Amino acid sequence: MDTSLLQTETVRPERRRQARHKVFKGGTITFNNGYGVIECVVRNLSDGGALLSFGETTGVPKIFALRIGGATLVNAEIRWRSATQAGVALG
Repeated sequence: MDTSLLQTETVRPERRRQARHKVFKGGTITFNNGYGVIECVVRNLSDGGALLSFGETTGVPKIFALRIGGATLVNAEIRWRSATQAGVALG
């Protein structure tokens, strides 16, 4: 086997203030006074943030309300996004 093709993974230091716990829950984001709704999957969660997965993130606004499962709505703000995932601050 040619080991020159193997890539090494860079380990980055943890920058989050709170540890996140892996979850796999359905979520719904609501925006535009309740007229806009997009479904997502919550991949990890902490008291202050979450990782959300979408089909694509282009239509996801910067600020919205998030409902995880049947829980109450919580305000969320995008901190970073990729093509299919977004990291959000909860508050």
